[in-house]
Amino acid sequence: MPVPAGSSDSADHALDPRVIPLRRISGGIFTGMIAAGSFLAIVLSDDGMTWPRAAVWLTLVLLAAWHAYRWPPIAYQHTSYRVDDQGIEIRRGVHWRFVINVPRSRVQHIDVSQGPVERRYGLGTLVIYTAGTDHAKVELGGLEHGRALQMREQLLPSGMSDAV
Repeated sequence: MPVPAGSSDSADHALDPRVIPLRRISGGIFTGMIAAGSFLAIVLSDDGMTWPRAAVWLTLVLLAAWHAYRWPPIAYQHTSYRVDDQGIEIRRGVHWRFVINVPRSRVQHIDVSQGPVERRYGLGTLVIYTAGTDHAKVELGGLEHGRALQMREQLLPSGMSDAV
């Protein structure tokens, strides 16, 4: 199977920039759910909502909302991947840096998934299942959906046939 042009160039690639608004929306939804749940828990407690509790709750919710808005561009700058003839290398992490190498020979199965918000932005997540216990499932989200499908085909070990 010929390797698509530009897909195995051994260069570092950034995620699709549309991952920033996608993660902001996901963070906003998460923050809203936590805010609503904690608000109900406070209101329904024996003491109810007092001014100090309301001030602390509002401060924490605003801090979480600010973090959900500000963090995605920072994480985007510190995430990259490289595909070569040997496999894939994923680099991520702002404070703690992680480098995950998945050799092509360890790849068992590859999926490309899309949630509803990812579908809206035309993005997908490459999910690589490996032979082993450590990092048996490696995910790389924030890829353009077509690129994720292309990488899936490229990373499957060559010469493999289905055992049907």
